[in-house]
Amino acid sequence: MKPLTQGTKGYRRLIPSMTALVEFESVARLGSFTVAANELGVTQAAVSRQVKFLEDTLGVRLFHRLHRSIELTEEGKALYLVIAESMQKIAGVFDRLATGPVQQELVLAATSAFSHFRLLPRLESIRNAQPNLQLRLSTQMFTADLRHKEIDVAVRFGNGRWGDGTATLLFDEEVFPVCSPKWLAARGMPASLQDVANAALIESDSTSEGWMGWEEWFHAVGLHPLRLNFALRCSLYTDAIQAARYGQGIALGWGRLVHDLVDAGELVRLPVASFKTNDAYFVVVPHGRTITPAVDGLIEWLRQDAAVQ
Repeated sequence: MKPLTQGTKGYRRLIPSMTALVEFESVARLGSFTVAANELGVTQAAVSRQVKFLEDTLGVRLFHRLHRSIELTEEGKALYLVIAESMQKIAGVFDRLATGPVQQELVLAATSAFSHFRLLPRLESIRNAQPNLQLRLSTQMFTADLRHKEIDVAVRFGNGRWGDGTATLLFDEEVFPVCSPKWLAARGMPASLQDVANAALIESDSTSEGWMGWEEWFHAVGLHPLRLNFALRCSLYTDAIQAARYGQGIALGWGRLVHDLVDAGELVRLPVASFKTNDAYFVVVPHGRTITPAVDGLIEWLRQDAAVQ
């Protein structure tokens, strides 16, 4: 059999222990020698020895050992990112070679607003595209720490720079006022930003980085009102939008979330002003998670859904 490569030296000379790399990846991903040992089915002492072996071999420290926790050093972060990406690719090839068309469950994490307004109305299309996929939605109120969750794919809003996964841009976002047709018919179209500020406003708490409330939005579009007239405050964005649908006032519409409601005429976009955010929506795969064909298909579906908009 002809070798696949010519003239290359064996990796064994440069990588003395694959076991040490696997155990280092687990510790780095989980942030704990104890938790990593439980995942790997070995003792904590064994994991510590393997990591120490790597450090001695490389001549650098990979972790800062703190009193009650550990943190990756800069050298450790560099090694972890490469190992995590490589293990994803290896595991993906194994999965493609070893598995047939059996049903596979994937855990998709998203905020309640994204799940309610974007994912649930579109589930039929993903079932048609991947009939063997069993999807489990993990609804998060805040941005989840992917290292400590059984999550395969997450949708996040932010700047795309996170240390616990690889982010792929989905789409940007635009924020504008919305209300119900009933509310608009009773009170008329606001003629200015100040008219909006004086109207009954529905506020929701910020649950994601980059998420803005009414005060931030008015400042972003150039108005600094002395006071705002809040008719209702909600902890969840889904409640704020439902209140707007029922004619309780004006809510901030995040375009990618309220698109279907505006398109169906259940909400009306007020054309007084709009703000395009610097942050955007990303799909994130946790470091160390296997990139299987099902994961690839789910990401592609999310990106195609973005393109349609």
